[in-house]
Amino acid sequence: MSSRRAGGRVARKALRAAPLPSEDQPVRPGLTSGRFLPLEATDLDRIHGTILDLLEDVGFSRSIPSCIEAVTSVGGVFRDGRLTLPRALVEDTIASACRDFTLFAQDPEWDLTLSGSRVHFGTAGAAVHVVDDWKTHDAYPGKGLYRESTALDLYDAARLVDRLEHLHFFQRCMVARDIEDPRLMDLNTVYASVSGTRKHCGVSFVDPEHAREGLKLLHTIAGSEEKWRERPFASLSCCFVVPPMRFAEDACRVMEVCIRGGMPVLLLAAGQAGATSPASLGGSVVQEWAEVLGALVYANAIVPGHPCICGPWPFVSDLRTGAMSGGSGEQAVLMAACGQMGRYYDLPTGIAAGMADAKIPDAQSGYEKAYTLTLAGHSGANLVYESAGMQASLLGFSFEGCTLDNDMMGAINRTVRGVEVDEDSLALDTIRDVCINGPEHFLGHQATLSRMQKDYVYPDIGDRLTPAEWIGLGAEPAEVRSRRKTQEILESHFPSHIPDPIDDEIRSRFDIRIPREKMKPVKPSEETT
Repeated sequence: MSSRRAGGRVARKALRAAPLPSEDQPVRPGLTSGRFLPLEATDLDRIHGTILDLLEDVGFSRSIPSCIEAVTSVGGVFRDGRLTLPRALVEDTIASACRDFTLFAQDPEWDLTLSGSRVHFGTAGAAVHVVDDWKTHDAYPGKGLYRESTALDLYDAARLVDRLEHLHFFQRCMVARDIEDPRLMDLNTVYASVSGTRKHCGVSFVDPEHAREGLKLLHTIAGSEEKWRERPFASLSCCFVVPPMRFAEDACRVMEVCIRGGMPVLLLAAGQAGATSPASLGGSVVQEWAEVLGALVYANAIVPGHPCICGPWPFVSDLRTGAMSGGSGEQAVLMAACGQMGRYYDLPTGIAAGMADAKIPDAQSGYEKAYTLTLAGHSGANLVYESAGMQASLLGFSFEGCTLDNDMMGAINRTVRGVEVDEDSLALDTIRDVCINGPEHFLGHQATLSRMQKDYVYPDIGDRLTPAEWIGLGAEPAEVRSRRKTQEILESHFPSHIPDPIDDEIRSRFDIRIPREKMKPVKPSEETT
C-alpha cells in the first residue's frame, strides 16, 4: 500500500514539473468574470438615466477650444462656459464605440483581448516612495523604511512584473523622483516601462510635446510608425478630468495627440467620495461614469471608433479625516459597482483595486487587498489596475509585496474561473471505477493526475506545510519567502527584448537617465559588500 502511495506521489511530482500549454493552465489572462453584482438591474437603469441627465443638464467646464470644436461638430452644445452632451449623442456614442479590441504587447504571448467580461490584472499608480527596500534589509518588516522612488526602481518593477505570471500588464507604479524635469521624467518613465517588460504597458505624459516625443520613442522600438500603429504595445493613462465635471486642459491636449497617434487610451476619472465626488456611493458611481462617458464622446469625436478603456475610478475618503482609504470595504464595493456598469454598457472597462492602506505587506495589507481585488475580479471589469505592490493608499510601492500579491492573484483568478460542470467533470465514471475496481481513494488515479495541473493553482510563496515541517525549515513568514523570491528574480532576470542597436538609437536621440550597466546582471567581481 505504501509503495502505491509513493508511486502516486512520484507521478504527481513529475506531472507538476511538466509545463502545460496555455489553454490547459488552471488560470490565464482573460478569464470570464461578472459573478459579483452589487447593483440590481433596476439600479443600473436608474444610474444610467441620472448619468444622461447630468451630461445633458450640467456638462463640463474648462473645455479647450479643440474639444469644443470636436464635440459640438457631432452634436454637443457649448453655452455659458459649459459643454453639455445631449442624451442621443451619448447613447449613439455608446452604441458605436470600439469594442472587442486587443491591447498588444511587445511579445504576442501577452496580448490581451478586451471583450465581454474577460478580466486581466496589472499594476498602476504614482507612488512616491519605495517600501522596505528588498536590496538592503534582511529582517522583516525592515523598520518601515520609506525612501523616494527612482527611475531605476521603475525599471526594476517592470522586470519583476515581467516574471510574475498572474500580472498580465504593467503600468507605472512609481514616480521617478530622481528626475526633476517633467519632460525627462515622462520619457524615462516610458523607457523604463517598455524596456523592463514584454507585456503591455500603460504610460502617461504631462504635456502634449512630451507625448509626441514619447510616440517617437515607441516608433523606434516598433521599427516604424506604421508598425507601431499595427501593434501599439503601450496605452495612454489619461486623467482628463478634474472632478467634479471639469476638463483638465493639458491632459486633454495630451489625449488628443495620443489618439491621433494611434495609442489606445484609458479614460481615467478619479473623484474621491466625500471630497471631489458625492459621499454617497451611488452618487460617486454616477459622477465618475458621467465623466468617463463625456470623455468617450470627446475621443470618438476626434477619431470615431478609437480604442478606449473606460476608467471610472471613484476613490473613498475616510470621512473622519478626509484621507484616502484605498483598502476599505466601501472602496471594494464601489469599484465593483463601476465594473458592473461597464458590463451594462458593454464597454471595455478598467477599475482599480488592491490599494492597501497598510504601510507594509502585513496582515492588514493582506485582508485589504484580498477583498478589494476579489470583488473587482468578479465585477465584470476587463482590467484591474493597482493590483500589486501598492501600500499606504498609493503612496508606497513594495517589491516583495508585489511578488506576494502575484501569489494571491493566482488564487483570485481561480475563483474567477469558477466550477465547470460537464460530463467529464461530474466524474461519474471515475467514482464508479474507484468504488468498484479500487483502491477506494482517488490518490494516484489517472483522472486525478490529469486534473492536478489543469484545475488547481499552487502557491509559489504561500505555505501549505504542516507546523512541524514549517518549523523545521526555519518558520519563515510569507513576507520573508516573498523577499527571497523577489531577490532571485531581480538579480537574474534582465529582459533583452529590445536589441542593443535599437537601445543605442534610443539613447542617442533621448536623454535616458538609467545607466545601461544597471540593466545587466552584476558580475561577481562587481559585487559590493
